[in-house]
Amino acid sequence: METSSSTHHIVESLTRAIVEHRLHPGAKLAEQKLADHFGVSRTLIRQALFQLSQHRLIRLEPARGAFVASPSVEEAQQVFAVRRMLELEMVRTLVRDITPAKLKVLRAHVAEEKKAVSANDVPSRNELLGDFHVRMAELTGNQVLADMLGELISRCALITLVYQTRSAAEHSNDEHLEIVKALAAKDEELAVQLMDEHLSHVMANLTFTRRPPSHDIAQALA
Repeated sequence: METSSSTHHIVESLTRAIVEHRLHPGAKLAEQKLADHFGVSRTLIRQALFQLSQHRLIRLEPARGAFVASPSVEEAQQVFAVRRMLELEMVRTLVRDITPAKLKVLRAHVAEEKKAVSANDVPSRNELLGDFHVRMAELTGNQVLADMLGELISRCALITLVYQTRSAAEHSNDEHLEIVKALAAKDEELAVQLMDEHLSHVMANLTFTRRPPSHDIAQALA
């Protein structure tokens, strides 16, 4: 239990440093420096770094080590372009087969988003806001679509974690609620229009102007 708790603390601390832009994209995360900072073994540090790599917040390079991921603006634009192609058709499919049970699932999810946004829980709100789209894909019954969408959302996870402001996250939550309302009304064209506008807003509201982050691990984690 202690090991699990320590790993969780390391993951949370590093995630927060990346989210708050205190660690620079591309910065090397030296195992020994992290072990010294947290007062734990390098084994625990490796476990934490592996979890962060699963979340695509860092990349692990053989024989070189761990680095904070560096997704580009161009990558984000391409990811959102592909998401738009998939998700607009996804909405058309879902609105034609929407049921009270499916609406209940989506409404509960949007409520959880709102809680995370209100609490300013940045990692959770980001995960929930992205998962809303995957949940919609799952509700169409097309698991291949859900898997593809999950992968696309993971590719831009760091970008939204670092560059999406709280106000933009609140806006996303509001837009998700409006999309659910359009689904409930079985208004296909409105639902598609709202999703199109939502994806455009998310991309447009990413803020790429932040104070210069630090390359020094101790300073970034202080």
